[in-house]
Amino acid sequence: MNYKIRPMLPKDATRVLQIFQQGIDGGNATFDQHIPTWEQWDEEHVDQCRFSLLDENDKVVGWCALLKVSSRECFQGVAELSIYVDNDNHGKGLGTILLEKIILDSEENGFWTLQSGIFPENTGSIHLHEKLGFRIIGNREKIGKSNGKWRDIILMERRSTTVGI
Repeated sequence: MNYKIRPMLPKDATRVLQIFQQGIDGGNATFDQHIPTWEQWDEEHVDQCRFSLLDENDKVVGWCALLKVSSRECFQGVAELSIYVDNDNHGKGLGTILLEKIILDSEENGFWTLQSGIFPENTGSIHLHEKLGFRIIGNREKIGKSNGKWRDIILMERRSTTVGI
């Protein structure tokens, strides 16, 4: 199957949020319990570094985007990564395609550190991040609640070798 990646467009909103809902429903992708409105999602994410992955029928089957971790000037090049693939398309290497693209684009846009907080049970995501140069920097114990249960996250980061050095 052929896939293409392109900058996320407003017309992708419905599919982006549907795929995000799959992550919520799966229980191991996010602390969020409800999808935001598109306006909320759009406001939270950085304007650059947003990509949709489309299948041969131009259906969005995955997406990635960045969120600023702080409004402070000293952290302007640090962002949190969001990456989601439609449940029917797991195991096809699409996460790798998205992550490679956002790493390159983030560096072109001046980001020197990408970070991800991943539930320990999400071993596929941890492996994907490690494969593309992220390292585990810690385990945040009982950092938040999901469905009334305290959850840990594995904190991972990737430091650019070309930006901010």
